[in-house]
Amino acid sequence: MLVLSRQRDESIVIGDNIVVTIVDIRGDKVRLGINAPSEIPVHRREIHEAIQRENARSGQLETTETKTT
Repeated sequence: MLVLSRQRDESIVIGDNIVVTIVDIRGDKVRLGINAPSEIPVHRREIHEAIQRENARSGQLETTETKTT
């Protein structure tokens, strides 16, 4: 894992088209601004994991439905 130090209003660039900017720092919370193309999904980790679980469950349901019909 690459670990970088940034201050408020500083950014990092990922690839050619994703920019992550430190918007605010308050205590132990950091607010990030993320500029990315609309075709690249950007989610908080807990949302991403929920989507993955839902997709896995949907895939299992489709497999079960296919076997029973």
